[in-house]
Amino acid sequence: MIPLEYYLYVAAFLFCVGVVLVLTKRNAIVVLMGIELIFNAANINLVAFSQYDPTHLQGQVFSLFVIVIAAAEATIALAIVLKVYQRFKTIRLDDLNELKG
Repeated sequence: MIPLEYYLYVAAFLFCVGVVLVLTKRNAIVVLMGIELIFNAANINLVAFSQYDPTHLQGQVFSLFVIVIAAAEATIALAIVLKVYQRFKTIRLDDLNELKG
């Protein structure tokens, strides 16, 4: 059986990579991928910690809710990115300084 620490190390690495992508990149798609990495790190932690109580499935159920929220967030964010691209012809976040119609 794999120790809990290994799961936590992987989740911490994914979380750090996601935060770095969100804070440093200027492309909206890459920022969305960073947010998804943060959600996946949270899911790994939820499932890893739920192994302590195998009779209850709170970690797995909560992880499913997080996956649904992440899918909805990705769908709405990509729709917003497509509309912004239609209007401004760019998805670089620095170039979007005028959002007035």
